[in-house]
Amino acid sequence: MYSLELYGSFMKLIISLFLCFVFVACATGRKTVIAHRGAPGYLPEHTLEGVAMAHAWGVDYIEPDIVITKDNRAVILHDPHVDTTTDVAKKFPKRKRSDGRYYAVDFTLKELKTLHVHERIDLKTGKKVFPKRFTLDSSKFEIPTLEEFIELVQGLNKTMGKNIGIYPELKNPEFHRKNGKDIAKIVFPILEKYGYNKKDAKIYVQCFYYPTLKRLRKEFGAKMKLVALIAENDWKESSLDYNLYQTEQGIESLAEYVDAIGPYLKQVMQVDESNRVKPTRLVEFAHKYGLKVHPYTHREDALPKVFPNSKELFSFLYNEVKVDGIFSDFADIALLLSY
Repeated sequence: MYSLELYGSFMKLIISLFLCFVFVACATGRKTVIAHRGAPGYLPEHTLEGVAMAHAWGVDYIEPDIVITKDNRAVILHDPHVDTTTDVAKKFPKRKRSDGRYYAVDFTLKELKTLHVHERIDLKTGKKVFPKRFTLDSSKFEIPTLEEFIELVQGLNKTMGKNIGIYPELKNPEFHRKNGKDIAKIVFPILEKYGYNKKDAKIYVQCFYYPTLKRLRKEFGAKMKLVALIAENDWKESSLDYNLYQTEQGIESLAEYVDAIGPYLKQVMQVDESNRVKPTRLVEFAHKYGLKVHPYTHREDALPKVFPNSKELFSFLYNEVKVDGIFSDFADIALLLSY
């Protein structure tokens, strides 16, 4: 009997050690998953409810896009416009600009807090951009401030015993400058206040306008990791020529002050006339100069046409392209496929 008990204890120890080994292997082998705008596949983007859902999944980072209000508050919105994701046109019909759009920079935080956030719509049709996502106008959500976002993430980290990071983007610095706002000067002290200005802090700060990243590093003394986002020129995201930054020369110049790049998903792959897909050299260039690569955006309901499902997309990205992580609207699915 004694030998059987000893044998049983020995086997339990072996099983426990094996499970620990598997856990460690999975934890260290998984690619980085960034919850893009919270959990927009399931809840309206950039809501605190979506942030809480993404946190519960155990993602690595949660992304907030940041814009500035009339009274210099940092709020979480995808871009300077507030008309595609809120009811601003109903509540403030006379506050649109000559181009017919409504801008966060024209409103105080108090005014923005009166708006209801809803699923993203196409302004021309008034219909949802992603038809199968959250019901339009069925619930009440509000625009969060950057402080509210950070405090929720840090609070959940404490109560859940996790260390989930943040991946903020400074949106349209040139637009903000033209409207008398210095987004870097407003946002950086907030990040510093909450303990993120450290080399090992769980944060990446991203931007499409690279002079702002340079300012953060040299003028503000940013120690946190910085990310150069790469757009397509026809998006008019900034005055930069993004074609240059898809070359080895461009990547080498970025490596002087950033830690990673965030390319558009289609920039890391190319499809030939036979509909066969293969990697571009962008990831190769980035890795040569020590940069991580986190492309955007995986959407379960809007996959690249050459991939029939997310499993095949992720297999291609991780095994052939060799990216280091992914932005995803469906970060729960990305987590399952990122080992």
